[in-house]
Amino acid sequence: MRTAVVTGGTRGIGAGVSLALAESGWSVIAASASREEREAFEPHDAIRVCHLDVTDDASVFSFFEGLDRLDGLVNSAGILRRGEEYDVVVFQQVVDVNLTGTMRCCVAAHDLLADSSGAIVNIASMLSTFGGPLVPAYSASKGGVVQLTKALAGRWAEDGIRVNAVAPGWIETEMTKELRDDSERTEAILARTPIKRWGKTSEVGALVRWMLSDEASFVTDAVYPVDGGYLAM
Repeated sequence: MRTAVVTGGTRGIGAGVSLALAESGWSVIAASASREEREAFEPHDAIRVCHLDVTDDASVFSFFEGLDRLDGLVNSAGILRRGEEYDVVVFQQVVDVNLTGTMRCCVAAHDLLADSSGAIVNIASMLSTFGGPLVPAYSASKGGVVQLTKALAGRWAEDGIRVNAVAPGWIETEMTKELRDDSERTEAILARTPIKRWGKTSEVGALVRWMLSDEASFVTDAVYPVDGGYLAM
């Protein structure tokens, strides 16, 4: 049975990815730094929930050193502080989780993934393409995730590791609840989205599952939008 680690795997998009992988036969380790999120996550026989703080070097390397095998890594741990990210301290905190945390986990998982010819999928964002005025740190960090994905894909292909990313758009998660509850904002978002609805975490999970599979064995250095066509408008 193949094993995957999903950081931020007990909430939002990460939870959707964890469930999509578990339902297709993967053994999943859903990792989160939040006790509240871990306890709220609905259990699944193929998912083991663990604590992992992606901002803690020692914790990250110890976590991966404790694994016997790893076939897939999904870096979904992420935070957003809408309206607060012009504070440099907050900016640094967001970047440390979203970008540096992704790099920590990739480096810590490298040897295990090389042993299994495994794959990495990083969770970027449509804000990797255009900036969000209220979330400069989130935008910058997700832009960095795309470039990190490309850099690692080029360097680690010789090790048998594929590295790709998905760039979700407006997805139904806790992070977007405030916007979804605002009828005016929702109307504006859907007016620009050709498919005319919010995306589902299961739809992101289905793409991630394919990107980790052997069916995508010749795919690396790719960034796939999951945005209902939002970036096309």
